Amino acid sequence: MNSISAASESLLPQGPLSQLIDMGGPVMVVLIALAVIGLVTFFYLMLFGAFYTPRFSRKLRHLLNQWQADPASARPQEVQQQAGFLGRTNPLLHLLTNTMQDCQRSTNIPAVRETAVRDAQNALEPFEAPLKIIEVIAALAPLLGLLGTVMGMMEAFSAMAATEGRANATQLSGGIYEALATTAAGLVVAIPFAALAAWIEFRLRRIHKNINGALVSVFNVTPLTSTETAQPAPAPAAHRESSPEPDSNYSVTSSPRFAHAAG
Repeated sequence: MNSISAASESLLPQGPLSQLIDMGGPVMVVLIALAVIGLVTFFYLMLFGAFYTPRFSRKLRHLLNQWQADPASARPQEVQQQAGFLGRTNPLLHLLTNTMQDCQRSTNIPAVRETAVRDAQNALEPFEAPLKIIEVIAALAPLLGLLGTVMGMMEAFSAMAATEGRANATQLSGGIYEALATTAAGLVVAIPFAALAAWIEFRLRRIHKNINGALVSVFNVTPLTSTETAQPAPAPAAHRESSPEPDSNYSVTSSPRFAHAAG
């Protein structure tokens, strides 16, 4: 372990990074690498999420309100064509507009529903891998700190055994210092990444809830099936004038028909 520290001194200039490696040995190198990977993953996730996170815009809310009021007059294709750069990178806009267009053109609502489920899951799939990396780092860091503690104590007891029990405090302090340094470094890496993983998971749950609620609002207004659009059976002459004729191709259901849209 001392040879590794000596090699690191020859390769790296004396600075904060070299001092950290001298404090914790090879385990500290792994912890620093994990911290760098975690930070890069977090910044990538924030940058990717700034453009590709499913989100509600003003036009999208207006389209959804128009769809609930009168789906026949809704123009989802126009909203999709008029969207700017941020709108085109919004998966929720494509999900809702495509679903509305499919509902207007097709009477096979179960097939449209399955397609919406698949697209909703694909919208959140790019966020799963970065979240898993951050969770793994938060779980591995304290274990690596514990490993460094064990290695440092082994070095301390090895020094004591070499002197046949007559080791002084100077000989033991190196191993004990390394043990404490790696323990502290492991906790310093694990605590913030555990908090970041919990925050990201909370955000993804809220996005999942918004997608689910938006699809429920869309599928609450669905095209009538062929049996629903069929003409009523001939009534007796006395009651034929009072039989109402269907005046729309859409009906608004009173209960959600797609309560778990995103899985």
